Amino acid sequence: MLMTNKKTEYAKLTKEEEDVIINKGTEPPFTGKYYHFWKKGAYVCKRCKTPLYSSNTKFDSGCGWPSFSNEISGRVNRSVDADGVRTEITCATCGAHLGHVFTGESYGHDRHCVNSISIEFIPEKKNK
Repeated sequence: MLMTNKKTEYAKLTKEEEDVIINKGTEPPFTGKYYHFWKKGAYVCKRCKTPLYSSNTKFDSGCGWPSFSNEISGRVNRSVDADGVRTEITCATCGAHLGHVFTGESYGHDRHCVNSISIEFIPEKKNK
């Protein structure tokens, strides 16, 4: 559930995280810690911890950044990027820049191209 009626506290970000999350930068391709990462769980916003993506939707697109076929419903906003061409994706809770979404490619679904630095992985709990 999205946070409402509470003063939101955000995680303290490093300079590198701020460059991407706040200033809408991009980490270099093929360098992010979640690019070749395939554990089961959820990916949350680095800034506010809102769950954004399930590992079940992650796929290898070969683009250099973690790719997801879709987001958790209502958790990611889409808007026209400053370049007027791409579609930026941001956290619906705090507005953190995540990356871009691309539609109409040969995958048969959207490709959310997400900066590893914008997200954090939470492992799936194992049943006892």
